[in-house]
Amino acid sequence: MGRGTWSRIVPDGLWEIAKPLIPPSRVRPQGGGTQDTPDETLFAAIVHVLVSGCAWRGLPPCFGVSKSTARRRFLIWSRAGVWGRLHEEIPHRLDDAGLLDLSRAVLDSAHTRAKKGGEPTGPCPADRGKAGSKTHALSDANGPPLLVGLPAANTHDSQALKPMMLGHQTRHDPHRGRNFKPQRLHADKAYDIPELRKWLRGKRIGVRIARKGIESSERLGRRRRVIERTMSWLTGYRRLNHRYERHPRNYLAFLGLAAAICCYKRLVRLTT
Repeated sequence: MGRGTWSRIVPDGLWEIAKPLIPPSRVRPQGGGTQDTPDETLFAAIVHVLVSGCAWRGLPPCFGVSKSTARRRFLIWSRAGVWGRLHEEIPHRLDDAGLLDLSRAVLDSAHTRAKKGGEPTGPCPADRGKAGSKTHALSDANGPPLLVGLPAANTHDSQALKPMMLGHQTRHDPHRGRNFKPQRLHADKAYDIPELRKWLRGKRIGVRIARKGIESSERLGRRRRVIERTMSWLTGYRRLNHRYERHPRNYLAFLGLAAAICCYKRLVRLTT
């Protein structure tokens, strides 16, 4: 595949960040030519599947790679945690550039229909009880998705608050004194649970959660628009519009890659 085609699929500079995270390829005992396919090309093929939403068998011939090779390498890299580490590395770079605004964080969720079932899925109350999952996203004040999660569709939003906040705060670099604790958390009234408010205050995090029966979620105003835009960024990657992967690890892999690209595009936009 020509460099011109590749550069239109993967944002300039993203491969240079991802390359050190890719595990060395193993030569298959039975032979075959998969080890001759450059990792760079396979990475571009995976990004194409994410962006276009095509099935693996729908990969264009310009990649010069079979569907089985691309899918197998995607699974290998997913098991190796490549996409999660990539999604962690780019917010670190945003932080290094002074572009991470943790004066507040914003949390929200969106439903995703699970076409083939799998775990964790459940009957979606917003989609006539069809099987689905929820995508949770936590962003900073400007919208880049710093953390994503995937509970079942019938899991109450409030149950995701602690895991999302704890997962976010553990993403730090002790050697640089990095700490990702936000000063305040904005969320809608689905997260309005007294225990959660008390837990957040115990963590010295300000609570900006709409109160049930008192405030409308609309009062979150521009803070809510920030996270709605974040969700729109993520669903712009067509592979995420519906969940086709039965194993949650595979869908989370695509979700983590999409979140990493969203963060990277913001980094490029503000530093060039």
